Amino acid sequence: MQHAEVRFNKNSLLLALRRYSAAVSNMEQTILLPSLLRDVPTDEVLACDVAENSCTDLYANYLMLKTIRNTVESGLVPLDERKTRNSSTLIKNLESFSDADPETIFRFHLRGLFSVMTDLTEKTQGLTEKYMDIVGAGN
Repeated sequence: MQHAEVRFNKNSLLLALRRYSAAVSNMEQTILLPSLLRDVPTDEVLACDVAENSCTDLYANYLMLKTIRNTVESGLVPLDERKTRNSSTLIKNLESFSDADPETIFRFHLRGLFSVMTDLTEKTQGLTEKYMDIVGAGN
């Protein structure tokens, strides 16, 4: 059986995942010296715990974006106790879905995941562009 290139709808989750993976791969190929990103403040904090200052520079964001891509591609979700505790409020809010139709729940989560992957792709592309500005190699 031959593997044919599949065309996805522009709103396909699989296409969003591929775009994100491609953006991170491009970021890795472009950013030859990730250490140049240390101590460069971010324009905005990406899904980081502000109270702990865990992602205050572009280097931390670079590592986070790579980690997320590896998790998406491997399917292995590491258990992080700190993030689990912080998400307990979210879980309580989602308990109202327990009585909802499974299709409604699926569509809700699919829409959310698509939105997150699109946002992460844009953040990855922005980080790559900022690195290019730092090293003086404009597009």
